[in-house]
Amino acid sequence: MDVLIIGSGGREYSIGLALSKDENVEKIYFAPGNGATDALGENLAISDFNALADFVEKNGIELTIVGPEAPLVEGIVDVFKERNLTIFGPTAKAAQLEGSKIFMKNFLARHGVPTAKYIETNSLQEAYDFINTMTAPIVVKADGLCGGKGVIIAQSQDEAKQAAGEMLSGNSFGDAGTSIVVEEFLDGYELSVFAICDGKDYVVLPAAQDHKRLLNNDQGPNTGGMGAYAPTPLVNDDIYAKLDERVIKPTLKGMQEEGMPFTGVLFIGVMVVNGDPIILEYNVRFGDPECEELMPLLKSPASELFYKAATGDLANAKIEFHDKYAVGVVMASKDYPYKNSEPAEIIIDDIYHEEINENAHISFAGVSRGEDGKLYATGGRVLVCVGIGDSIKEAQQRAYMLVGQVHYAGKQCRTDIAYQAL
Repeated sequence: MDVLIIGSGGREYSIGLALSKDENVEKIYFAPGNGATDALGENLAISDFNALADFVEKNGIELTIVGPEAPLVEGIVDVFKERNLTIFGPTAKAAQLEGSKIFMKNFLARHGVPTAKYIETNSLQEAYDFINTMTAPIVVKADGLCGGKGVIIAQSQDEAKQAAGEMLSGNSFGDAGTSIVVEEFLDGYELSVFAICDGKDYVVLPAAQDHKRLLNNDQGPNTGGMGAYAPTPLVNDDIYAKLDERVIKPTLKGMQEEGMPFTGVLFIGVMVVNGDPIILEYNVRFGDPECEELMPLLKSPASELFYKAATGDLANAKIEFHDKYAVGVVMASKDYPYKNSEPAEIIIDDIYHEEINENAHISFAGVSRGEDGKLYATGGRVLVCVGIGDSIKEAQQRAYMLVGQVHYAGKQCRTDIAYQAL
């Protein structure tokens, strides 16, 4: 089959890399892709949803996979489904689980899914009154999409009130923040759990752990993610069972009952508090950089996972994972996450070390191809070095050995990815 992947980041590159090794897949297209995806397939300069559907129809593309959240929330799946085209991802209605934090929190409350105590409001006075009843830290979230950055963890009531005021005035996140959620801070450890869903059935992928802060030991500002590893030993069979019964099943049942069956990736942001999973948030696509670690752990063909989910046939899929670990280290540009950096040529050493050649790879993200044919770092998060191993330690060592082979001006990365597990 031929496949179209919507998006341009490391997540989409990783999905493309998995599909490029799949004997069921003949050709891969990316819209728009990045400067390195042209090595895996063909990049398309098409962004209009109807024009993309035209291209898919004309070229007989059998499966479209949507990577980022924005086109899902904007309704790309609805456009394709109206034309009977097979597409992996939720409808616009179902994508509200990520598109609106207020919708998501109210949905959790309606269906008895455990989550933090909260209010949703567009009234500053109401926010202040609720904040006055709380002890710090206090979490303040913008309702809409903010590229993973619309969450403030305030260390005092005053700081929470300031954050609420700046969001509601439109100063912080524009229209995305004109309604907000204020909620209690949960003290535990955080996990990323991904369920591939076809509306009724689902497959849970190995749980991952992301590293959001810029600097070692989880210091510095929040980012889109500086690295991740999977599977995490912080999840046991008991937690998986609780997630199944208390979270995934009631969510899929609730989405069906409300007339928006969920197809695609249900990304569950979990805080484990005293052994119980409490839901922080839902997203409706793979996390980035978690996707970069999960794809190489997939043993069965990637096309089967995506196609059977998109066609409501997961019950007949045999999805298997390698009994291995993956660690991914994000290499970012000099000024990330504060501002854009100057383009910098990327030089990758020839790798003679067999262990690295066979057990590590790069997933490219914020890169573009220059007129000279060279690859340049042009984005905030430039690439992810992924190592695979029989233990987390071995996977981590291989990832960092690969990091040492990649050079560009101003490169920065954390040196402690997976430290919680080690």
